[in-house]
Amino acid sequence: MYAYRVESFEIPPTVTSVDCKAPRPNQVLVEIHACGLNFADLLMLKGQYQDTPELPFTPGLELAGVVLETGASVTGLPPGTRVAVFAGQGGLAQKGCFDADRVIAIPDGMSFVDAAAFQITYGTGLVALDHCARLQPGETLLVTGAAGGVGLTAVELGKRLGARVIAYARGAEKLAIAKAAGADHLIDTSEDLRTRLKELGGADVVYDAIGGDVWKAAFRATNPGGRLLPIGFAGGEVPQIPANHLLVKNLTVIGFYFGGYLKSHPHVVKAAISQLMQWHSDSSLVPHVSHVLPLDRVAEGLDLLRSRKATGKVVITTQDPQD
Repeated sequence: MYAYRVESFEIPPTVTSVDCKAPRPNQVLVEIHACGLNFADLLMLKGQYQDTPELPFTPGLELAGVVLETGASVTGLPPGTRVAVFAGQGGLAQKGCFDADRVIAIPDGMSFVDAAAFQITYGTGLVALDHCARLQPGETLLVTGAAGGVGLTAVELGKRLGARVIAYARGAEKLAIAKAAGADHLIDTSEDLRTRLKELGGADVVYDAIGGDVWKAAFRATNPGGRLLPIGFAGGEVPQIPANHLLVKNLTVIGFYFGGYLKSHPHVVKAAISQLMQWHSDSSLVPHVSHVLPLDRVAEGLDLLRSRKATGKVVITTQDPQD
């Protein structure tokens, strides 16, 4: 089979032929049809991600495909089952073995592309906003990077949870996408975020995927008693949080990392994914995928994330086009 392999952090990865292993007793062998790209993949290629595997490895955190074979102790996932997998690695390949507790059956009406684009963005959004931040109807939610993968789904889910949503993104095209997802107010990156956010009454919950100066501006315009979620640091700077400001304004900063939460609170994540799958079946949630590319164009897909030219998700298909 073919896979996108990282052999060294100093040498660009390549698509190469590798052996396909048999599943261990607690694993399933999946024929992979689609893999969603994430900002974490960029960090992983440089060895800078908190869960970077040992070299050599195949990146690709989330995938969708069909079960080919199961290990001896696996039940409920017979061959032929269409599944999504939060794998952590291994998705950018034509096949892979994954722990059964990371595998979930997907509805018949859900495409592989949608399933591969679904878990991390929507799972992060729902668990972070609903379970962690306890976002309430009528509260104001600020989403930064609102046209990106995790940002756009946070806009959509925030609106579904009854919030007034303010979207912060770069340029009219990206802001229009955020508006279509449900944003009530739009702030361009060319504007002063702190000033504009205060003019709109401040934020009760901040969902920030950028960090740096954007975090600082949002932090200063958060209402007393507000909750802030540092989801990522796409801007490249991890901000330092002044504890005295937390004290004076009674603010709460809530760390949330999807992969870590799946390990520590798997029941919460699985309940959220089940709810999201139901919403997808009702046609009320449809992932926004801006680019679908074949396996030999992974580097191009990663460049779209790096340059922030993508909106929503970039998905890689790993089988032949006719499949």
